[in-house]
Amino acid sequence: MNFLFADVPIGKKYKLPFPVLLWFFLALLAVILELSRNSFNNYIIFKYVFVHTLQQQNLYLEYPDSYIDSNHYGPVFSLVIAPFAVLPNWLGAILWAMTNATVLYIAIRMLQFNEKNLLFIFLVGAIELMSSTHQVQFNPMVAGWLILSYVMVERNKTLWATFFIALGFLCKLYGIAGLTFFLFSRDKVKFILYFLMWLVVLFCLPMLISSPSFIVQSHFDWLHSLMAKDSINAHQSVLFGQQDISVIGILRRVLQKESITDIMILAPAAILYGLPLLRFSQYKFEGFRIRYLALALISIVIFSSSAESTTYIIAISGVLFWYVIQEQKSKWLVAMLVLVFFMSILSPTDLMPPPIQHFIRAYALKALPCFMVWLILLYEVGFKKYTTETLAK
Repeated sequence: MNFLFADVPIGKKYKLPFPVLLWFFLALLAVILELSRNSFNNYIIFKYVFVHTLQQQNLYLEYPDSYIDSNHYGPVFSLVIAPFAVLPNWLGAILWAMTNATVLYIAIRMLQFNEKNLLFIFLVGAIELMSSTHQVQFNPMVAGWLILSYVMVERNKTLWATFFIALGFLCKLYGIAGLTFFLFSRDKVKFILYFLMWLVVLFCLPMLISSPSFIVQSHFDWLHSLMAKDSINAHQSVLFGQQDISVIGILRRVLQKESITDIMILAPAAILYGLPLLRFSQYKFEGFRIRYLALALISIVIFSSSAESTTYIIAISGVLFWYVIQEQKSKWLVAMLVLVFFMSILSPTDLMPPPIQHFIRAYALKALPCFMVWLILLYEVGFKKYTTETLAK
């Protein structure tokens, strides 16, 4: 299997490891394929967040003359997409997709795993990245921001750590999981002050291209749209829809009970997530801290009713981090990763036979292997005794 990690010549002077080439090639191929099919609706939605902010039109209504569905991101996203939105659609979509791939690539690189583990992550994660890029999604960047917030806490760069958390939160809420890393920060007062500062700055920043009253109203509109979307997701879940690919979704679909509410699952999950954080003596070990990064990445997806198949680039990143940091790769761990690969990563692709693909999608079973890894991680942060040696990087 060493050939999968070999260097590939790029011209006469340069070469790239095959996993890195695959990471960017599959992302580029996916976005070009969707452009050739004129199938990049998500990008048009994103672009119009900028356009509608400029024109001070409601960001959360449907505009069927321009695109299908509606926007679900916060007003500050208008500035994130702005550099791409002013370009022709084909060029903006390609640059947007490749920027997403690059942000996640750089964030993973900054975790300073050894080269072998980095290439393993890029090799296995490339397919999930491709699936996300087929929908010209924003999720790789969200994953990258969360990882960067962890990296910046580790490097004691609190200003930037809190920037990425606040930006992720005000764009897609998922970034709030980064507040877990507050517990690992060496200067908690500075962390709180910087985080509050960024919340204010990023809340107000879109006012520069619209108006204060419009941005304030847009945040209320955003809240209402998310609440409405959650109800729709629950209803569509029992009809085997594309959303709610989550632990909650599995229960709703299998039991055919729309009445299962998010809080019934989120409350015990939050308690289980938080209890190991009482092991204060373990905070000083990187093996403990990085497992919480993996937990955060998986948790925000598998317990979200808004999770789609393409959201899983975030959770799969967490799963791959969990795998590479294991000191001993037992047969059970390898079997667990194989299950994730076939059931979560390959299931939405054309490599999976259609009947199996349909069954996995219908019952949201893409979430199941990630949930199993989440439980293993909980055991590891809850009971494992860490030392400076208990981390394979």
